[in-house]
Amino acid sequence: MQENGIPRQQKTAIILISIIAVLFLAAVITGIVLLSRSDVETTSRVRDIFIIVLALESLLIGAALIILVIQLAVLTNLVQNEVRPILASTKETISTLRGTSQFISKRAVMPIISVSSTMAGFRKLFEIIGFFRKK
Repeated sequence: MQENGIPRQQKTAIILISIIAVLFLAAVITGIVLLSRSDVETTSRVRDIFIIVLALESLLIGAALIILVIQLAVLTNLVQNEVRPILASTKETISTLRGTSQFISKRAVMPIISVSSTMAGFRKLFEIIGFFRKK
């Protein structure tokens, strides 16, 4: 069942994600309040743990950026060595097709059109003179 263009399953997922986000925010606020009331030793341990987590996260982001740069280099190589030759081949094929269609137009279609128009002219002339009857 859809209401306002959003499927029911998607609405349920949005509500569930919102509840999880609110619970996470409440847990973070509770943790900050509890840390502010605890002694210096506990606060320094938590601070050290967060510093270590941030350092690991920085390493992970650095590795992801390196992988991204490598993938970009691979993509650039793909475009230069595979896509450009395909485009060049396609342009050559289109040029050949254009030449073939012009040749067919000159050698086959134009003579047929001129003969057909001449025959139509003679038919009309003979109808006017009276050799043929109009249908």
